[in-house]
Amino acid sequence: MSRYTGPRCRLCRREGSKLFLKGDRCFSDKCSFERRSYPPGQHGQGRRVKVSDYGIRLREKQRVRRMYGIKEEQFRSYFAEADRRKELTGTTLLVLLERRLDNVVYRLGFADSRSQARQLVRHGHFTVNGVKTDIPSFQVKEGDKIALREKSHQIVPVVQALEAVARRGVPDWLELDAEKRVGTVKGMPERSHITIPIQEQLIVEFYSK
Repeated sequence: MSRYTGPRCRLCRREGSKLFLKGDRCFSDKCSFERRSYPPGQHGQGRRVKVSDYGIRLREKQRVRRMYGIKEEQFRSYFAEADRRKELTGTTLLVLLERRLDNVVYRLGFADSRSQARQLVRHGHFTVNGVKTDIPSFQVKEGDKIALREKSHQIVPVVQALEAVARRGVPDWLELDAEKRVGTVKGMPERSHITIPIQEQLIVEFYSK
């Protein structure tokens, strides 16, 4: 399955909530979801059909998967890994997603969205503990230092994203030195650090059927 390349706002409308896929636009009055919160398509404003229990679980899984920009096969692999561990499966799944390098780059404010962060990582603009790392799914750990490479300091999207980071904020498990363009993983992410409403138990129930 290839990665989705269509209109991102359409995904927000399909899932019925903001997925913050277009960066700063999602915080402005230009946000398409704010203006048209109904599902896309010619029947989007029609009669709402009651959603089954399966449909509710599916939509929650799709919402989280699209939020982090991950393909179905990869998302299923994350769930399998979380299910093998002793901790709560749903919480562990979210922690694994938060520890992805592209997500950390986004959380630190180096990028306006996760898709932009993923592109920056793939193009080799970041190092982890001094080593160039271009794998978006790389799992960071406590103590890691994520730095923007010297030659990339003046990239326009990065400069603009860092100027806007105050509005979004940096989570407590990360620390940003905006002047040096370096972020530090102070600790592992916890469930309380994920402020966007997510019902991870529905995802667990979806894959457990």
